[in-house]
Order: sequence, then structure tokens, then C-alpha cells
Amino acid sequence: MKKTIPSEQKTSEQTSVLLRALPSMAAVLDALCLPLRDDPDTTALCASLLADVPRPLLRDGINDFLDRCRASIRQGRIKNPAELSLAVLLPQTIRHTAKICAPHFRRVLNATGVVLHTNLGRSLLAEKAAEAVCEAARHYANLEFDLETGERGSRYSHVEELICRLTGADAALVVNNNAAAVLLMLDTLCRDREVVISRGELVEIGGGFRIPTVMEKSGCILREVGTTNRTHLEDYVSAICERTAALLKVHTSNYRIVGFTKAVPRRDIAALAREKGLPLLEDLGSGILADPGMPHLSDEPTVGKVLKDGVDVVTFSGDKVLGGPQAGIIAGKAEYIDRIKKNPLNRALRIDKLTLAALESTLRLHLDPELARRHIPTLHMLCMDEQQLQGKADALAAVLKASLPEGGENIGITVGRGDSRAGGGTFPESDLPTRLVCVTSADFTPNALQKALLHVDPPVLARVENDALCFDPRTLRNEEFSLVAAALRSVLA
Repeated sequence: MKKTIPSEQKTSEQTSVLLRALPSMAAVLDALCLPLRDDPDTTALCASLLADVPRPLLRDGINDFLDRCRASIRQGRIKNPAELSLAVLLPQTIRHTAKICAPHFRRVLNATGVVLHTNLGRSLLAEKAAEAVCEAARHYANLEFDLETGERGSRYSHVEELICRLTGADAALVVNNNAAAVLLMLDTLCRDREVVISRGELVEIGGGFRIPTVMEKSGCILREVGTTNRTHLEDYVSAICERTAALLKVHTSNYRIVGFTKAVPRRDIAALAREKGLPLLEDLGSGILADPGMPHLSDEPTVGKVLKDGVDVVTFSGDKVLGGPQAGIIAGKAEYIDRIKKNPLNRALRIDKLTLAALESTLRLHLDPELARRHIPTLHMLCMDEQQLQGKADALAAVLKASLPEGGENIGITVGRGDSRAGGGTFPESDLPTRLVCVTSADFTPNALQKALLHVDPPVLARVENDALCFDPRTLRNEEFSLVAAALRSVLA
């Protein structure tokens, strides 16, 4: 009589056989490090995806892949030992390991239309600035060395003269961001004394950082005047006393109060500060150096105008409308800037050689406003007109249509009107008219497409509007259109 083997036992034995057929970690690692000579395609794939990946990371990627294989075996998705041969698994292992070992910090494609996208790194550097960063990174540089005297020099000398020329300031220095600039300014000039500021200017900036908190950390005492929507000159006058160190203005760059409002003109506050023998300080935020010629954006004061209006020290960002690297620039009268430079806290907040290289190159472009608009990506994107955007949108739509996978008749690609945003807490009231390339699919919801595009290489960030996935060409370079098309094709396929 033939003995019957229970199905559970058969399944268990098959699973054991398949698990034993799975290549070992050592075998896969050796194959990745010394690809099979008789398989040039696999060798080329390994070289292109895993070149210079550290061995510990290779182990992590292989382990993860083998664990997934074991899970597939136990779940019955793999039933044939032939599927587990090293030759069959190696290309899959290479791709999976390359994905696992990819750097966490990497390039993305910004199709959101938000030019100064804080979460995506804000400003893109001009090519000249990027080249300067590479040069500074690869070689020694005269960071704090005076080539004229052969003695130690100042790192600020590389950019101070440019900042003063562009703004009309007497002196300047640079720290690692604008919040640090405000902190250093207040710590130097106002510690243990009162700083008078309008209640309507007690803003919260990105990441939950608030002006009152920055003021508290700097050691000064907040003296707010007026109400949220209305502040009068008399409010400042009444608040000034022997404990007052300075008057402070903060540009409400990321919001606006409209309606029944009143704010004291900068010139009037400056006149009061001079009368009382106090400095007027201002956190200007985005820091426009010259009128960039952006007709759709609200009127914003330039740094030079702020200083002409009587502000003694102004701070602003390097990576907003200026279009440079992350930095906080402090400019104004030499008597105050010199004191700020000598603050020991300055060393903790100073910028490095890479930021200096990028900033100097960006500031040099600003000497010619037309050159700046052409070559600084932030200004170029903000200044694009609707005719240029229509041309870009039509070109992007054509590239997307040409790359659709088989069955593309279920995909709709159209060009429509929409709005971009400046972002980065700048021009909150101003929409930028744009054109959108809108994609619809009978098989995927717009949200599903949006999420799937985050997992391609490079990831693509788009937005969902009016039941469609929308790509804004304002924040895409023409050479990136093919990358967006490849990403969309891979998701739809």
C-alpha cells in the first residue's frame, strides 16, 4: 500500500529545497565584486549601478534582497529552483542593491511650480556658482589668507566689498542663515536690554521658529507695541525708555494683514530712532538687491532702499530671491557691523569655503541685473512670461506623449492655465500665471500617480489639481523633460 504524504509536509519539504537553492551571501557578494566574465551585460550593469559602493552597504543590500526572496518562497510565489540560480538572480540583485545603497540625500525633479521650495533646497545655483563650489571643494583656497601680504586674512573680505557695492552699506558680514544673522545682531547690540517691535511683525518662520523665540535666545527683552493689525508712531514713542537698546522691524515675508490696518513707514521709525540715539534694525528676509523686473510680484523693498530709508543694520537670506547659497547676510553701518564681527558667537555661526565660493559668484552676477536674470535660476524662473511658459508646456507635453507606453490611449495629456508660487516665504499674495501639463489616467488616480513618482530615480514632485496630475514647467529645465517622461512611463507601465 502506497504511503500518502500530507500536503503540509510536501509544502514544507519544497520550501526547504527552495531555501537551500538560494545563493549564499558570500556567493552573491563575490559575484557583485567580480561579475561573471561570460555575461558582459551583467558586468556592465554592475559597474554602472554599484561602482564605488562600500562593501558594508553591499552586504546590507544583498541581505535585504535575499530576505525578500525567502519571504517569496514561503509565500509560494517562487516554486522552481531554477528561478533561484545566481545567473537569474544577479541582475535583480544588482538593481535592488543599487536602490538600497543609493544616497539618502539626492536629486529630485521639481515640477510643483514652487520656485523657492524650502523642502527641496530653495535656490538653484547659477552654473558659475556651482563651478566655484566644485573648485573650492577640490583644491586649497585663500579662505583666510591675504595673497597680497602673505599674512592671515579675513574670510569676509571675499564678499564684503561686493555686498557693500550692491547695497550701499558701509560694512557687511555673512553667517550660515538669516535666523543666525538676526540672533547674532541682537545678541551683539541688544543683550539684556529691550527691543521695541510692532506686534504685527512678530512672525513665525518655517519649521516653527518664531521671532520672539529668536529674540529671547539672543538675550534681549521683547517690548511689543501696537496691535496685530494697527501700530502708530506714538506706540513706539511711548515704549522707548532708558532700557531700550534698539527699534526692530521684521518684514512679514510669509503673510499679509489686509483690511483695517496701519503700519508706521520705515522712514518715520528711522527718524524717531535717530532722535532717540538708538539703532534701527531690520530683518528683511528675502533680500532683493535690485528690481528683478517681475511684473506679477508685489512691490518689495530692495536692501539698498531699506538702508537709504535710515535702517542701521539689515539682515537677509542668501538663498531666496538673491538666488545664492544658504546664508545670512548682515549689512549696514560700520560702527555696528564691526561690533557684530567681534562677537565670539560669530565663529559658531560663520560660513564655510563652499558657501563663500557660491555667494561670491552669485553676487558678481548681480552687478549686472540683466546678467543676473539670465544666469541665476531663481530670477530666471520668477521672471518667465506666459509666452515662454506656453512654449515650455507644449514642449513638455509633446515629450510626454511621445514616451507613453503601449495602451497609452487610456492616458490624457493636456495643457492648461494655472499658477506658480515664489515660495520660501516670499510674495505670499502673488500668484505667478503659468501653464500646466495635466495628466489623467483611466487606470490610476492622480494621487496614486503622484505618490508613485516619488519612488522613481530621480524622484519627480508634481501636484494634483482638478482631478489631474499637473507638471509646472516653470521649475523644470528643458533637459529634464526626458527624465520626467521616463519616470511617468515607468509608472504607467
